[in-house]
Amino acid sequence: MTVVYALGVLFFVLAILVSIGLHEVGHMVPAKKFGAKVPQFFIGFGPTVWSRRAGETEYGLKAFPLGGFVKIVGMLPPAPGGEEVRVGADGEQTVAVRGSSTGLFTQLISDARAAEWEFVKGTDTNRLFYRLAWWKKVIVMAGGPTVNIAIAFFLFWGIFATVGNYNDRDIDPVVTEVLDCVVPFERQDQACQAGDPATPAKEAGLQVGDRFVSINGTTITDWEQLQGLIRGNADGAATIVVERDGAPVTVETNTTVTARPTSTTDETLEQVGFLGVVPTDLGPHVGGPLYTAEWMGSATVDVVKALGTLPVKVWHVGMAALGLEERDDYGPVSVVGGARIAGEVAASDQLDAQDTLVTLLTVVAGFNLFIGLFNFIPLLPLDGGHIAGALYEAARRGIARLRHRPDPGYVDVAKLLPVAYVVGVALLVMGLVLIAGDIVAPVDLGL
Repeated sequence: MTVVYALGVLFFVLAILVSIGLHEVGHMVPAKKFGAKVPQFFIGFGPTVWSRRAGETEYGLKAFPLGGFVKIVGMLPPAPGGEEVRVGADGEQTVAVRGSSTGLFTQLISDARAAEWEFVKGTDTNRLFYRLAWWKKVIVMAGGPTVNIAIAFFLFWGIFATVGNYNDRDIDPVVTEVLDCVVPFERQDQACQAGDPATPAKEAGLQVGDRFVSINGTTITDWEQLQGLIRGNADGAATIVVERDGAPVTVETNTTVTARPTSTTDETLEQVGFLGVVPTDLGPHVGGPLYTAEWMGSATVDVVKALGTLPVKVWHVGMAALGLEERDDYGPVSVVGGARIAGEVAASDQLDAQDTLVTLLTVVAGFNLFIGLFNFIPLLPLDGGHIAGALYEAARRGIARLRHRPDPGYVDVAKLLPVAYVVGVALLVMGLVLIAGDIVAPVDLGL
């Protein structure tokens, strides 16, 4: 492992740790603002490496930097009639929780309640999370993932506003090259061979520097629109108006049909119309906050779709780890995989310093966007599960008020702990599979 590779890994690990810390700050700050008690704030899991108390909160680092947590007292309400205030020998009041222990899941719920309330003082009963107004609960639990999304936004904005979006290039509908012949896309050698027909653009006499004005009467506004019109024209007649040396020039031709990829992200071939020109690439698109928000909106849709197929993708990663499949280079990766990617990017001699930094920041931004959206999934133990519980509480109480019925009280999210355990085990298994895949069959960046 080279020093540069190690620096890339270190950069990624530190960036993720900072992101985790800020995620937990996103929970802690509003929780304290609303009066909830926050006794612990830790980065990592396992044995404590370092800690320091400031006020009523203990801040620290744990041995395994694979996450973090902020302890907010009273996340789980007591069972009905189960809350009991006890007075110790020193006169200090603590709150104990009684509950039934019949059945496996009932026992788990009872134990979880007891653990949640073990260190609650008698004076803390009005500072418990479950007693907060539903909208305060939503703000506290949404604070963490919202911070991750904000980190992603500011990183992407910084990249897009300076060097531009490498995945969204500005293409001008101005001819930079006229292809001589129609070469089948699947042929590795793209040089013209005997029998290859001339391109419609060559036959029409189009020239380098021609700016497309219209095709078949449709005014051209950008290359993507022109490309769609050509692809949809099949082998039909095409009346093309271009601007050449400041004057309009009209040419007549017939576009031909050839197999081309469906899109830049889908290599499936389809029969489409073909003209035979190469447009002018103006480079990555440079944009500000509005452009960044729009782009992240589209990226969010893609991430949500990917989350729906995550278990299947993880299954294929597992098959790749066992040597039964090829690893999908565009599939999910763990933090270990992210660190490997960062190391390879940093050590690559194919990227200059700017491209290396942009790629590393893009990887960190992408992880933050994924972490933020993933945590909004409405299932415990994720933040979205608590948000869903608070929203359900608001709806239930609202309906009761409209019907002039008694307040149904707080929602008991402890009853959903069996679901949380199942989800937690599933997340643990998927995480281990991804880590194994990233070690045994890592993605190939082609660097």
